[in-house]
Amino acid sequence: MNTLTDRYLAATLRTVPAARREEIATELRTAIEDMIDDRVGGGQDGTTAEREVLTELGHPERLAARYADRRLQLIGPTYYLTWQQVLRRLLITIPGIVGVIVGVVQATVADDPTGAIGAGISAAFQAAVQIAFWVTLSFAILERTNTSLPLPEWNVDQLPETPAERDIRLPDTCASVAMVLFTLAFLPWQHFRSWVRDTDGERIPLLDPALWTSWLPVLAAVLLAGLVLEVVKYRTGRWTWPLVVANALLDLAFTVPLIWLVLTDRLLNPELVDRFGWLRDGDGLGVTGRITVVVIAAITLWDLADSALKARRSAARTSG
Repeated sequence: MNTLTDRYLAATLRTVPAARREEIATELRTAIEDMIDDRVGGGQDGTTAEREVLTELGHPERLAARYADRRLQLIGPTYYLTWQQVLRRLLITIPGIVGVIVGVVQATVADDPTGAIGAGISAAFQAAVQIAFWVTLSFAILERTNTSLPLPEWNVDQLPETPAERDIRLPDTCASVAMVLFTLAFLPWQHFRSWVRDTDGERIPLLDPALWTSWLPVLAAVLLAGLVLEVVKYRTGRWTWPLVVANALLDLAFTVPLIWLVLTDRLLNPELVDRFGWLRDGDGLGVTGRITVVVIAAITLWDLADSALKARRSAARTSG
């Protein structure tokens, strides 16, 4: 009849190298018997002593891993921090880029703007899964093969500076940059991939094509300057009065021509206006234009006031 010790030895030896099983079996059995004898010598029942000794030794596979010098973690402490840093940096950038590219291609080349968001999210998720799998697999192989990486030794010079309090955070900057990029992408998209078609099935650009030789390049240049301003704002970390002035100039450089184009009926493509009766008949175009101007002016005034208030609070905090 197999005893608990026999069963424990069998479970432990099952996962150790065959060449060492006899040596480990002898060593482990001797150690178990000595521990049991010590407890029995102290007056404990033999069966109880055996059970407690085996319980203290722990799970047989964990004990076998110690004998075989086999790691029980996928990524051990040697590579864990490096794995975490590599994975974080890749996941922050690549899935988002892949999602945007796939979404744009789906909306333009595939002519499916309604499915672009879903396709972009799906592609970003798949990219994240692939990155997580392959990076983790690579580090797991390094862990198992004991491959040495030329990792720099840590020293106190690598300690980061105490983070300064920021008024402009990365998520806000990313949202602003994404909005500008979306607007820039919309300009050529509405011309070549408009969802509005005439009676013959031909696409009708939303904006007047004549603007490509006048105002649209100017507005696109202002948007690109806005991207530069967003980067400068983030690197500065807070609103300053020079940034407020630059932001105001860019806001006015974009909104003043845009409002003028709306009020003079030069923004929309004449063919688009003729395509929709509610724009063509009566004062439909004029009402739409006035509503658009009010919305644009309100957004611009809010942005100007918001930037000025933030700069004022930042200046007060700095001087205080």
